Amino acid sequence: MPLRIALRACWLLLVFVAAPVVAQERLALVVGNSDYGAVSPLDNPSHDARLIAETLEGLEFKVTLLLDSNQSEMKRGISQFGRDLRKAGSDATGLFYYAGHGVQSFGTNYLLPVDVALEDAADLDLMAVEAQSVLRQMFSARNKTNIMILDACRNNPFTDIPDFNDNGLAEMQAPTGTFLAYATAPGGVALDGLEGNSPFTQALASKITTPGLRIEQMFKKVRIDVIDKTSGQQTPWDASSLTSDFVFAEEEPMTPAQLQELQLWNSVQASGDPVQIMLFLRGYPDGTFAGDARGLLSVLMEKELSQPEAAKPSPVAKGPSAEEQQMFELAQAEASIASYQAYLDAFPEGVFAEFASREVLALQEKAGNDPEGEGVTPAPEVVAAPVPEAPEAPSGPITFETAVVSELSAVSGRSIAELIKMSPLYPPVEGLPEEYWKDQTCSNCHQWTQERLCNQAGAYLSANMERSLDKKHPFGGALKRHLKGWAEAGCN
Repeated sequence: MPLRIALRACWLLLVFVAAPVVAQERLALVVGNSDYGAVSPLDNPSHDARLIAETLEGLEFKVTLLLDSNQSEMKRGISQFGRDLRKAGSDATGLFYYAGHGVQSFGTNYLLPVDVALEDAADLDLMAVEAQSVLRQMFSARNKTNIMILDACRNNPFTDIPDFNDNGLAEMQAPTGTFLAYATAPGGVALDGLEGNSPFTQALASKITTPGLRIEQMFKKVRIDVIDKTSGQQTPWDASSLTSDFVFAEEEPMTPAQLQELQLWNSVQASGDPVQIMLFLRGYPDGTFAGDARGLLSVLMEKELSQPEAAKPSPVAKGPSAEEQQMFELAQAEASIASYQAYLDAFPEGVFAEFASREVLALQEKAGNDPEGEGVTPAPEVVAAPVPEAPEAPSGPITFETAVVSELSAVSGRSIAELIKMSPLYPPVEGLPEEYWKDQTCSNCHQWTQERLCNQAGAYLSANMERSLDKKHPFGGALKRHLKGWAEAGCN
């Protein structure tokens, strides 16, 4: 399929897939309590709540923010959150975030309002807010996705009260469709932080905006980050009963340029051709797939330059000779049975012989279709009839400075020395955007000098290579015939 047709089909498919459906409401209640009266105040919860509220608003949540709330304000806020969530419908997402003091008693978790004043452990449920009450409000909405995030249990504020020695929060049982995240493991203590935010909330705010990252993977990254920042003192915990995938930040649709880069990379990657990979990297040196391309190129070159010990009856040179290297580069540029067979005839025990043999077999299996889609003589051992010299070829010995005669006006009248410094007339790799090859030169890509180019031109003197003289070339077939004549004259 031509590249432009494939790109158009991919783009249309993406448009239909990415077309927005009815927006699903996202509601969040964010609570941060720092300014406690009767128990030890905390430095960061109010800062943490503001950071999460701003982050969630950027992710299209409708956020209600409560700072330094007393018990009455917290309970009213939770009740209103439940009503809003019930009105939003079954496809809505509800999120509750709390930062502040949190404790457990007899396996029940409590969130502490700033006006909490406790003298007896038995009065806790009268003075605090039961965390399970938030889950009950969420469950009553019968919506698809609910998330509870608790950055609490920084320390036990009631150490002087007898019979109150439970550490941290207890693990809760959540209704179906709920994701629970704790700043630390059940029974553990979370750090308040020294940089304006707790380690957990700081990591959460940085990871939650990652496009396309599912909630389970996102909190795994948060856990790794917090363990690293706290030197293993704090391990975030989560539990899930979600029944569908959820991401906080959707991936952006691909632009036409990104689709073009993806399509070209898929083609280049499938070819396994180092030359095409190098050309791709010239076009997209900092692209999305540049790292993958460099990695694949390294693997291919290492494979080419290595041979099993059993295949080495005697020590071999560290690398190929200049002549072998040039002929192999030419064979790769042609990417045909004839070009690889010519290399094998000249260097049957060469460094790249095994690779070239595999390429011949692969091209034969493709029923004579080379990567450029042009016909190739099926059997490499059969020598095709020589291609007759073009009638426009110049008379007399051809030199490096002799003008080429061609049907292409941009080529005709220019010498080899001039042409290798010009930009190609056609893309070296089909589908490569013009801006990536029109400003390049053949000499720049192949690092041609007169001596190196002579080695390549000499390959056209082989009978097996004559059939490639009319294959498509960035400067047309006339240049190939001119190079052949130049080699016949001794490359002067």
